[in-house]
Amino acid sequence: MRIIFLMWKRQLIRYWRSRGRMIGALGQPVLFFLALGFGFGPVYAKAGGGDYIQFLTPGIMAMTILFTSMFTGMEVIWDRQFGFLKETMVAPVPRWQIMLGKTFGGATIAVLQSLIVFFITLFFGFSPNWYLFPVTLIFMFLLACGFTAFGIAIASQLEDMQAFPIIMNFMIMPIFFLSGALFPLNNLPKAVDIVATLDPLSYGVDGLRGTLINGAHYGLTLDFLVISFIALLFVSVGTYLFAKIEV
Repeated sequence: MRIIFLMWKRQLIRYWRSRGRMIGALGQPVLFFLALGFGFGPVYAKAGGGDYIQFLTPGIMAMTILFTSMFTGMEVIWDRQFGFLKETMVAPVPRWQIMLGKTFGGATIAVLQSLIVFFITLFFGFSPNWYLFPVTLIFMFLLACGFTAFGIAIASQLEDMQAFPIIMNFMIMPIFFLSGALFPLNNLPKAVDIVATLDPLSYGVDGLRGTLINGAHYGLTLDFLVISFIALLFVSVGTYLFAKIEV
């Protein structure tokens, strides 16, 4: 546990010292929230959907977790380029502990970023169900662990720092836009409905929406089971690939 804690602590220290990263990571979700929330809000209300701010906020929180988690993998490539990864990997400790420390550290940062976005939305009229907020945190952490591990798994197979963000954007955008973060999952075209059902982020968004505004589409039980399975799967695959890194 000491190794896992130290790697987790290192992630948080680097995050805390990089104030530009903290502020920059909030730019995109806040922009999405303001532009879409107030831009499409009247249209959504006229269509009988109700308050779009209420609907959109869980999706923007999930978006923050997705982007922050996946790009944690960049640190693996950065550490490889500057030699820190080699020093870590040759240490007499199991590599899976290093991987878990990085995963938990990246997941904690992603959850913190999402919570900042959450508290910002409160000033713009979002009204959550506070009594289910502890369950919301569980969904957030599981979602963050899964996608952080996924990002590290991808990064463990790459050495080119410039290729990583290109690949990540190529993967993140479909995952985000087809998850129902920005639109309801009811009455979708059959093809889109199938893709959304297969999208793991859909269940994360749905879980947050269910706990925060009682708006779950699939049901909280299914959301929890799927997100737990995805987190376990991605962490397992990420640990395996990370252990195979040659330094």
